[in-house]
Amino acid sequence: MKNTIAERITDFIKLFPPFDHLPHHDLYQLAEEISVVYLDKDESLYNQGKPPKEHFYMVNQGAIRVYRHDGENSIEVEMCDEGDVLGLRPLIVQENYTLNAKAYEETIVYAIPIKIFNDKFENNNKVSKYLITRFASNSVAKFSQADNEKIFADYKRTTQTDYFSSKISLLMNSAIHCDQEATIKQAATIMSENKISSIFVINKERPIGIITNKDLLHKVATGTFGIDQNVKEIMSSPVVCASPNVSIAEGQIIMLKNKIGNVCVTKDGTPQSTLSGILTQQDIVASLSNNPAVLMKQINRARTISRLRELRQQLNQLLQRYINQHFSFTHTLTVVAELNETITEKTVEISLKELGRTPPVKFSFFSMGSQARKEQLVPTDQDNGMIFEDVPDDRLEETRSFFTGFAKIINKNLHAIGYEYCPAEMMASNPTWCLSKREWESQFKDWIFNPNEKNILLSAIFFDFNYVFGDRQLVKDMSTIVHENTKNNPRFFMFMSKDALKSPSPLGFFRQFLVDQDGVHKDQFNIKQRALMPLIDAARILTLQHDLQGINNTAERYYKLRELEPQNAEIYEACAYAFKALLKYKTKNGLMTLGEDDGKFIKLEHLSKSEKVKLRRCFKPIKSIQEVITLRFQPIL
Repeated sequence: MKNTIAERITDFIKLFPPFDHLPHHDLYQLAEEISVVYLDKDESLYNQGKPPKEHFYMVNQGAIRVYRHDGENSIEVEMCDEGDVLGLRPLIVQENYTLNAKAYEETIVYAIPIKIFNDKFENNNKVSKYLITRFASNSVAKFSQADNEKIFADYKRTTQTDYFSSKISLLMNSAIHCDQEATIKQAATIMSENKISSIFVINKERPIGIITNKDLLHKVATGTFGIDQNVKEIMSSPVVCASPNVSIAEGQIIMLKNKIGNVCVTKDGTPQSTLSGILTQQDIVASLSNNPAVLMKQINRARTISRLRELRQQLNQLLQRYINQHFSFTHTLTVVAELNETITEKTVEISLKELGRTPPVKFSFFSMGSQARKEQLVPTDQDNGMIFEDVPDDRLEETRSFFTGFAKIINKNLHAIGYEYCPAEMMASNPTWCLSKREWESQFKDWIFNPNEKNILLSAIFFDFNYVFGDRQLVKDMSTIVHENTKNNPRFFMFMSKDALKSPSPLGFFRQFLVDQDGVHKDQFNIKQRALMPLIDAARILTLQHDLQGINNTAERYYKLRELEPQNAEIYEACAYAFKALLKYKTKNGLMTLGEDDGKFIKLEHLSKSEKVKLRRCFKPIKSIQEVITLRFQPIL
């Protein structure tokens, strides 16, 4: 007689890796041993520092918040929902839990006994390959049959690490260094003897600079500096540092953001403390078969637009692999955003060479919208602008003409790579959005102090901008202009709040999805306009009100707001989770419709009941945050 509970569990787990390609008979036998765990909101599944249980887990319904304690701070690692696997690594490497897992809401999880799992699937190639790629950030390498069959033995080695929770101290090596009084020749000799490509310069055991092979090639071999000069003449300073306690994933993000191949590890993560070691991209690649670092290196080495187009397509493949393997979406979002931003930066660099002329004054090319917020995963249309240094009035149009011509090349090349032209022409090649610093200041002030419907719309688009290429200070000055003129400006916030409230809850009176009523997308659900934008708009107005500069990402804005307003912490955390969950769904849909749109239109008939429930769960925070906006600005509405 069939066990109906086991049948239901089998039908569920077969939909997700690593079980999605396994025989039904084997899954059913495993399902018979699986326990169903019911968790109330905020109930713990497991705790950091505690010995592992005999089960790992798969989320059936609800969501599990995975986080770690760092002193008094709680750092979210990921929100796991339907089909996500968690709690497996401590069982395999036989160590205590390094993370906490707590129910975000009422949740059902399946507790899968590790012993039964090992006995049945230890030598299964598909399960083995999944685990390799799941524990690493990504793997494009072809693993041998022997590698796959030894997966569990491999992960019991102390050298193997978990990408998201293991500390970089497990991978770092001793840092070779020289004293600040050394000569360039002495430093180069040490590098040669140790067969290394970089050396730290220290003062009283603290790193004050770094010298690389490139420094020797470009600064010494060219004759600019002599080998008997002091190392401080050619070293780069300050040194990019990290604490030994940050995760390997965080260490790689630091390298990606700073476009460097290694990071200096110091006692407290700053250049003011003692040098502890060095972590290189090679260390991570060797240990975890990382791909993002390799892709970043290829992007930086690209010399043609056609090559960048190939690499952007590879980035799509990387994103698809991350989504398929249920990688941490937070990490996926960060990695893809950094790579995407580097492609845009490289495009501008190549375009400047293509132009063949030196810019007459300092300038900066900046992005807007989803790319500026580091939320662009599937390629969308372009939103960008140009700012250039102030010039005398008699040179203004001549200077603008130069930069619009330059921008046309940039926009054309971005289009060739795969970023569509903006239908509304909100691009740097449009003279309206290619302005001097003084003109941008005048434009921003007009929008802020004359907040009609059009100006508020433009503010919502343009005030999420981010530096891409050129003189970074010009973009910082733009940010200062915005924040100085919106501070203590209730009239502007009144209009901004009206705009933020223009899209109500995405559900109708009978809890049906509100869909487009006509046009080519009739009866489809616009997840961007109806669900994502209300969260984005609310986060923008609240961070402007708090005068928070330098935080563009919507989820990060909510996390910062959570710190600033403890009384609303639960709402802000819910908004961050809902935003990432909705963006993940839009991304998955966009990958399926690549080339047609960016995934914002959802065909409801293609959704399962479970998927509709998950989406509805994300709509509740939209209503909550809009209530916060309404109450906060009610006195001036």
